[in-house]
Amino acid sequence: MPFSYESFSQLPLKKISAAVEYQLHKPSSSEVLVWIFFTDKGSDINTLKKYHSNIVSEKSIQRRKKVIKEDNPLDITDFRVNQNYIEQIENLGLKIKRQSKWLNAISVYADREKLNQIEKLPFVTSIDVVYQLPSGKVVNDENPEFNKPSVQPEGVHSYNYGNSFTQLQQMNVPAVHDLGIKGQGVTIAVLDAGFNRLSHEVFATMNIIAVWDFVNNDANVGDHGDMGTGTHGTQTLSAIGGFKEGKLIGPAFEAAYILAKTENTDSETPIEEDNWIAAIEWADSIGVDVSSTSLGYIDFDFPYTSYTWQSMDGNTCRITIAADLAVKKGIVVLNSAGNEGMATLTNTLGAPADGDSVIAVGAVTSSGVRSSFSSVGNTVDGRTKPDIMAMGSSVTVASTSSNTNITTSSGTSFSCPLAAGVAALVLSHNPNLTPIQVRDALRSTASNALTPDRFMGWGIVNAMAAINFYPLPVEGWTFKGTRNNFSIFLTWQTLSEKNNKGFEIERSLDKSTWTQVAFIEGSGTTTNVREYSYSDYFENYSTLYYRFKQVDLDGSFTYSDVLELDKIIPTKFELGQNYPNPFNPSTSIEYKVPLASKVTLKIYDVIGNEVSTLVNELHEAGNYLVNFNSNSLSSGIYFYSFQAGNYREIKKMVLVR
Repeated sequence: MPFSYESFSQLPLKKISAAVEYQLHKPSSSEVLVWIFFTDKGSDINTLKKYHSNIVSEKSIQRRKKVIKEDNPLDITDFRVNQNYIEQIENLGLKIKRQSKWLNAISVYADREKLNQIEKLPFVTSIDVVYQLPSGKVVNDENPEFNKPSVQPEGVHSYNYGNSFTQLQQMNVPAVHDLGIKGQGVTIAVLDAGFNRLSHEVFATMNIIAVWDFVNNDANVGDHGDMGTGTHGTQTLSAIGGFKEGKLIGPAFEAAYILAKTENTDSETPIEEDNWIAAIEWADSIGVDVSSTSLGYIDFDFPYTSYTWQSMDGNTCRITIAADLAVKKGIVVLNSAGNEGMATLTNTLGAPADGDSVIAVGAVTSSGVRSSFSSVGNTVDGRTKPDIMAMGSSVTVASTSSNTNITTSSGTSFSCPLAAGVAALVLSHNPNLTPIQVRDALRSTASNALTPDRFMGWGIVNAMAAINFYPLPVEGWTFKGTRNNFSIFLTWQTLSEKNNKGFEIERSLDKSTWTQVAFIEGSGTTTNVREYSYSDYFENYSTLYYRFKQVDLDGSFTYSDVLELDKIIPTKFELGQNYPNPFNPSTSIEYKVPLASKVTLKIYDVIGNEVSTLVNELHEAGNYLVNFNSNSLSSGIYFYSFQAGNYREIKKMVLVR
């Protein structure tokens, strides 16, 4: 009987997966590229943590601390695969292709005999296929009628974007550049098919800090005698970070870049997932902040030749597992949704776009309509995908045949780097945001945020709205507040060189609902320390919250951190003298309660008749102020009696008509 999928279920439980068995039974297969998974790292993690500087960079450590609240944010996944285990595999005559510390696995080419030997090793848990993943379809430009370029108005923005103005203006990027936010301080990894024309003029000022070819295992990411061509990577890199005024400008042209060649375009199945996983682990160790991958991996053949639409559940594809793990380590991961177009009953996504924490990017035309080739969701487990959209039809990119020309190309391959550039702008503006916060800022401010769906996700990104989604402490601010009973004194100063129009002061009782209580005029552009103050009066709340909103002359604004002011808790019961005294017609009475108590406050005339009950309720500890209006009472001497628990005190006041 021929070997079939149905026969898999009849196999005894083995470490070798059914996928490997299927590959071995192909007539053309003498060797199979497999993952070998190990039981453990074989070392004490606490000992390994002492040597973290040899594992990842300090920049990586600091990035991780945004999501891992520990002094040393390393875990077992960060430490290398057990070398003793690797040596035992090598002793079988096998050459290691890749090591993955995150998956605790290695990849090797092995035949049936070697696999049977490996299966018997006690430290091996399982053996599975390294999936060979075809890249997405090549797409032709959409109908030109849907992709009419926008003309940049003269004198409006800081830069002349040339033909790239259309793709950036759709995302409101030029307005962010006008604020001086251009990706500075952010490191971006571009994982692609190589970069064959880094000599192009749009890369002349690009800060490339590291490169590696994971196909050929060398530091040459171009085409010089290696397997694979790098035209695709050249174009995606130009879309995200190229810079040549009047021709092409990417959203994040002042970011630092890490370039990884992961795809071999010479083969029918251009990329193996172990290349991508090795590349993201390498970029993590350097200190990457954002990764952009314009390769969507899916096929519709027999399940064990590749992943399928049914694999898009966020937990099946190992490339997706690694991508989600990268996010957990503080990396913002963006991936093209895919160029597989529409399907009515299934998704057409490509891994790792199905990842729970991965930002999947679909494509639109210049008019904002979904490009017909753009893949659709949802994931098999029901999550909305794609996440966001950017222009992917007729995107302006660098030519791969000239050092000065530009051209256009289409695909989610180009919407992804554009969106990744916006993610870098968000981080450049607010470096403390976590990857999930960056994702939420992009999604919550996009054009379809109120009604996300499987076609457009949350919609086209809006860079200006995204950078302002989370409040940001204003540069150079110092501020404090003091509370004395019912008066609150706020002071602050700024060294900001922004055009400061003024400060809105906002108050909240719960840090959720904010009320503007004042606006303090600013002093315009300054390099000198400017000091400001404001006094607020608010009764009977133990804790109050304040924040400051600096409004600049150009209409932009940023928020301070929240200032929390607790009411001063008294150390003893105390009844204050009413003020004013004498009074007409009203006066205020202050009293202090050091612990929760039933409180009564009553007014009596000179012969002992009760004329008013001002308070009769349970109080928490704190300072209190109550107002007494004499209404129709006649002039004379009155007494007010304060009782809390066993404490009682009486004071005199005078009403003068």
